[in-house]
Amino acid sequence: MSDTERWLAALAVVLAYLAFCGLTAWRWRRKTRAQRAAAGSEGTAEYLVVHASQTGFAEQLAARTAEALRSGGHRVRAARIDALTGHGLGAGGRVLFLASTAGEGDAPDDAAGFVRKVMGASADLTGLRYGLLALGDSSYVNYCAFGRRLDAWLRERGATPMFPAVEVDDGDAVALRQWEAHLGMLAGTAPAAWAPLQADIWHLAERRLLNPGSPGGPAFHIALTPTARLPDWQAGDIAEVAPRNPPAAVDALLTALSLDPALPVDAGDGATLAEALAARRLPEDAAGLAGLPGQVLLDRLPPLPQRDYSIASLPADGALELLVREMRHPDGRLGLGSGWLTAHAPLGGSIELRIRRNSGFHPPPDDRPAILIGNGTGLAGLRALLKARQAAGHRRNWLIFGERTRAADYFHAAEIEAWVTTGLLHRVDLAFSRDQRERVYVQHLLAGAGEAVRHWVADGAAIYVCGSRDGMAVAVHTALATILGTGGLAALTEAGRYRRDVY
Repeated sequence: MSDTERWLAALAVVLAYLAFCGLTAWRWRRKTRAQRAAAGSEGTAEYLVVHASQTGFAEQLAARTAEALRSGGHRVRAARIDALTGHGLGAGGRVLFLASTAGEGDAPDDAAGFVRKVMGASADLTGLRYGLLALGDSSYVNYCAFGRRLDAWLRERGATPMFPAVEVDDGDAVALRQWEAHLGMLAGTAPAAWAPLQADIWHLAERRLLNPGSPGGPAFHIALTPTARLPDWQAGDIAEVAPRNPPAAVDALLTALSLDPALPVDAGDGATLAEALAARRLPEDAAGLAGLPGQVLLDRLPPLPQRDYSIASLPADGALELLVREMRHPDGRLGLGSGWLTAHAPLGGSIELRIRRNSGFHPPPDDRPAILIGNGTGLAGLRALLKARQAAGHRRNWLIFGERTRAADYFHAAEIEAWVTTGLLHRVDLAFSRDQRERVYVQHLLAGAGEAVRHWVADGAAIYVCGSRDGMAVAVHTALATILGTGGLAALTEAGRYRRDVY
């Protein structure tokens, strides 16, 4: 074969190879475009359901909202508010916001980035249609403040409300039914009320006083066991307890109105009048109710609101455990929830309870360090987090805890000291405020350990705070802002490394 023939043969091989590569690349691009088109078609949601949640309640309602819309055949995508961008909202569409207000008018922690990056910037939202459910508590001065602020911002940016904002006061059922009716209209289905979330029946297995002789209110370790299979939950989740009125209060109302406590009533479970009234909000003054038949009286009284408690255990412990402090009204009456769990419910008796997912306080998924800060019965949520960290083998943990006296109020002291011995707790700082002349609280311990806090945060630590909002949580927040800088703490919040379960 001549040189020319050899060159032509080589050229033919090269051209054939290039043609093969070109055909392969074309087929790959065509397949990729088809996959992307399919993904875009399937991923384009007719409705985006967004929640801003501090304790998981807005997250729970967002899941039910998405379910209601899907039942009408609509495509729905759900997201936390910190996943939104101004560009995404500016693209238009239909968005349903479910937004809680934390404390005295604050945005939930998971909304911090959205407030700064999206609400703090200019955005044209003229193509956006939205609905808003604002959750709040009218016992606070700035009721539903974040929801109202979000509503005003959306309107200012040109977004169009699909219906007036719905405000819910402490889980008010009437307001929730308004939201349900709006969802029915959007979904194209009959606006039927949501079925009540099913509560499980638990037994009060243990009630143990943790702080005999304390200068503060009695605090109890409560253990509950289920009547059926033990359900699953994660550290950070919330127990929604359905409380009951004390029997003496029910008896006093029935006596004042001359009603038979054994009268059968229609309460959905074949209960007697006395049993049904135990679950209703009793009137302060019964004078205007005299002469009403028992069923009419019952129908006029709203159900008692649930009480939320941080869960202090894991399913592996075999029981759902709580730390509950006895609370009293100025007139000496026990608080509704604490009175039921610490005094009125009989040992072995039934407790209605539902577990609520609270993803905003779940432990880190990795072995990053964790700084756990709390006071009083806030140890409950921290205890569950430490148990989860122990089960995962994540051992770099720092507990900062405060109470009144070491002798009486060092809750679960033996357990904490054992965690120190085994190395689960790398460091423990305790503030017992009444054990010295000058009061020492957890925020003072933080201020004195600023360099260590900065070192842990630089190593990737997450900070968890559990306990009283008024006093402790505010003071801890201020101390952390001083140590890390306001911008540093904001960045930590937006990264999900500063989480709070406060009440």
